Amino acid sequence: MILLKKIYALINGKIILENNIIENKVLIFNEKIIDILNPNDLDKYPNVIPIDVKGNYISPGFIDIHIHGAGSSDAMDGTPEAIENISKTVAKTGTTSFLPATMTMDKQSIYKALDAIKKGMKNKTTGAKVLGAHLEGPFINEKYKGAQDSKYIMKPDYDFIKDYLDVIKIITLAPEMDNQYEFITKTKENTDIVLSIGHSNATYSEAKKAIKKGISHGTHLFNAMSPMHHREPGVVGAIFNTNTTCELIADKIHVHPELFQLILNIKGKNNLVLITDSMRAGGLKEGIYELGGQKVIVKDNSARLENNTLAGSVLTLNKAVKNILDNTKLNLNEAVKLVTLNPAKVIGIDDKKGSIAIGKNADITVFNKDFNIHLTIVEGNIAYNNL
Repeated sequence: MILLKKIYALINGKIILENNIIENKVLIFNEKIIDILNPNDLDKYPNVIPIDVKGNYISPGFIDIHIHGAGSSDAMDGTPEAIENISKTVAKTGTTSFLPATMTMDKQSIYKALDAIKKGMKNKTTGAKVLGAHLEGPFINEKYKGAQDSKYIMKPDYDFIKDYLDVIKIITLAPEMDNQYEFITKTKENTDIVLSIGHSNATYSEAKKAIKKGISHGTHLFNAMSPMHHREPGVVGAIFNTNTTCELIADKIHVHPELFQLILNIKGKNNLVLITDSMRAGGLKEGIYELGGQKVIVKDNSARLENNTLAGSVLTLNKAVKNILDNTKLNLNEAVKLVTLNPAKVIGIDDKKGSIAIGKNADITVFNKDFNIHLTIVEGNIAYNNL
């Protein structure tokens, strides 16, 4: 065995694996996870650099597949600097990789954002890794536009995305706006992009048909979609009654916490993904901010337009895990999967990320019992250190 790079050892921690939590073990890594062994066997790796995590939890790194911004930057700023700032900001909250999300704006602004995200994917960041883009809009329904700008809404158009197939990983769309489901069909035939139903007024039957045609995911469940009624189950009913994965903004504002366990009972713990949907005010104090060219008021842990419409969130993934753990029957390693292995599976990177396993990327988050982040490691590099 030849190991040329510096090798590190996380010691004195509780390691969260996919199905259990182990203690009195040492995690060995460089850019990938090399080994998990007993402390007495550390001499197997001479010159290893020990990092004492002081009894805290050693978790797979968190993955946010739907985030607009944080730390005063937004993906729609359209600059590599904005993407880098988001990357550094979210690393402080345990996030090791993410999909910056776009907004429904003019075509050139969206393309500028996608170009910046593409550069972010290639750049060697000192924060969380940029995995690609979540295209949220402009293929949405005005009735459930939420905080999106209605004047830029358009019908799904494959030509709109064709030059960015290497960047876009998820597209949120309203399938009832897709003529004969042509966009869904062509996208599924030609790409690996995940299609997600959201900002949609689809009927139950329209949503079910779209899922059959290739939609496999649901964007921020309950929010900006036709609700479940006992005579018209709507988009929510279609998500509940199929094997799609779906997102949840677990800030206890977008969805009442008493529903968290019900959602898990219906969808199962392998089909739910926690997201932040954070906007640029994430990690900052209350005040006036901007999202998609619209004024946003951040107060009492929520972000709203002037008409009181929710405009993303100021949630962080470590808080989302704590909220789900506090309001469901999940145990810790099950709750952690909702921000690690589950999102990795949604975008098809679970062979590299999402769990602590030998050979996978060394994406690691260390936190305490209150989910305060002490250490964030991205592909073997320390992105945040507060041990």
